[in-house]
Amino acid sequence: MCGILGSIGFTEKEFFKRALDNLAHRGPDAEGLWHHENVMLGHRRLSIIDLSESANQPFEFLNYVAVFNGEIYNYLELKKELVSFGYQFTTDSDTEVLIAAYDKWKDKFVKRLNGMWAVAIWNKTLNSLFLSRDRIGKKPLFYLHQKENFFFASEMKGLYPFIDHLEFNMPVIQDAIKNNFGYEVKNESLIKNIIRFPAGCNGYLVNNKLSIDKYWHPLDELIEVPNKYEAQVEMFRDLFLNACKIRMRSDVPIGTALSGGLDSSSVICSLNHLAQTHDDIKTKDWQHAFIACFPGTSIDETGYAKKVTNALDIGSNFIVIDPELELEKLFHQTYMFEEIYYAPTIPFVQLYRKMRQGGIKVSIDGHGADELFAGYPFDMELALIDAFPNPTKFKEIASIIQDAYSRKNPELYKKFKYSLVNNFKFLSPIAKNTPIYRKIAPLDYLNTQLFKSTYSNILPTLLRNYDRYSMMNGIEIRMPFLDYRILQFAFSIPYDSKIRKGFGKAIIRDAMRGIVPEEIVNRKSKIGFNSPLHTWLQGRMKKWIVDQINSKSFAESNLIDAKKVKKDLEQLLAKKELSYTEAELTFAKIIPYIWETGMKSFAKGKNQLPL
Repeated sequence: MCGILGSIGFTEKEFFKRALDNLAHRGPDAEGLWHHENVMLGHRRLSIIDLSESANQPFEFLNYVAVFNGEIYNYLELKKELVSFGYQFTTDSDTEVLIAAYDKWKDKFVKRLNGMWAVAIWNKTLNSLFLSRDRIGKKPLFYLHQKENFFFASEMKGLYPFIDHLEFNMPVIQDAIKNNFGYEVKNESLIKNIIRFPAGCNGYLVNNKLSIDKYWHPLDELIEVPNKYEAQVEMFRDLFLNACKIRMRSDVPIGTALSGGLDSSSVICSLNHLAQTHDDIKTKDWQHAFIACFPGTSIDETGYAKKVTNALDIGSNFIVIDPELELEKLFHQTYMFEEIYYAPTIPFVQLYRKMRQGGIKVSIDGHGADELFAGYPFDMELALIDAFPNPTKFKEIASIIQDAYSRKNPELYKKFKYSLVNNFKFLSPIAKNTPIYRKIAPLDYLNTQLFKSTYSNILPTLLRNYDRYSMMNGIEIRMPFLDYRILQFAFSIPYDSKIRKGFGKAIIRDAMRGIVPEEIVNRKSKIGFNSPLHTWLQGRMKKWIVDQINSKSFAESNLIDAKKVKKDLEQLLAKKELSYTEAELTFAKIIPYIWETGMKSFAKGKNQLPL
């Protein structure tokens, strides 16, 4: 896991080094630069596999030089296969295996990889550049094409120095403000001329011309699964345990961000199960649970997390999240985060910072389960169409959704209940022929909705967010639920393998029985890793917000209607109590200003003062 930077055509070496320093947080363990004629490749390393200097990058092997951000979990199996073809290796790194696989199978090698990556490989013989990003976009990659110069980087800030005059991309920014989840899969970024390299694609730069080909077509990757639910459960359990096992390949200690919910508990309990039942686990040092705590608030999950760590008899690190520690850093954190998102970075950054301070560089976390296996009630609503006209299944699914809404959001519960009672026709794809109710063949309605959540909006945004939260602190996140084999499996099973017997994510629950404590398996309350903004805005953050909305910089913001936003915020802050939803809306109104201020303070182009 690292930060990569490259340029084709640009030759100012010392300037390039300074740009590489903008990515130092992604790789604090080592840095390297390869320069030949008009090609420069830079790397900031987070050392995880083969900690020796011989594994540092840029990595030269055969006729190639590569810079690579990510991990290839099946590198040992690939290495064995490549040795049989006559390849010889001098390190134990996955980078060397990656280059050899490219040499052997050319651009088709990505289909053999199980991992996450953003990689650039320079062919010294052909003077051409190969770029690739993993199937679902766990690892970021941006590029900038300026006439005869081509640049790429892990984060936009690596490219800022090469731009003469940084400009906000206002249409994208306005779209992002309206819909935080709507722009991550688009090519354009928040800064003019910086382009997001798409997930699941390969790129080829030849004679200063870039071509991009998509290699991952998820609907073409569906697999045959057993008809019987019980056999599907067994299949999922085997896939998930193997996904966890290969992600335990590490030469450094491993941690887990544990909430006490089903997903993160499934991860750490599976690590425990594997450590007890398999002798070939690469690392024995995995027993590090880190729990974000919000004492006295409705989103504190400490009690559930303790049940998990007590059951496993492992140590735990309970981190009380304190917003006041971060308020003066919030503008810089938002600049480091780079994107516009409604939630503050505070709890996530504090958690992964504590993890790094505790000697952890790798966190195996539970991201992706909700999007793949129906963890959100708003996704589950589409399963009602699949269930109709089966009255038993329909009633069961409606009950699950109503229960989830009543726990989380009373207003959504009222709205949903009203629709069920008074407007049942809204569920009928015949009566309401709108795009949201159209299936994507061969998926059913629920899987169509989950497909959109996975590939178009929610998950791409969350993957981006967690990459930034963790890499600000030099932490790599591994996600077994997003193993490509599980992606294939998830969209090959029907809706009623995901929602059944009173639960969403039913197949995960049934697969984890005997591995995860039963109380967690059967837990219905879903909180998620969020900020208790409704509490903070009434107390520890209130003065800071008031100071901001009365500041000169707020009044001069170009991204918001300062007078209107100030009035709205004053009205909300004057309330004796704020609901969770009101608090989120409150903070979302000020986020564009925080992002703008952070950019103006810290982002610099080549020949200018800050924006």
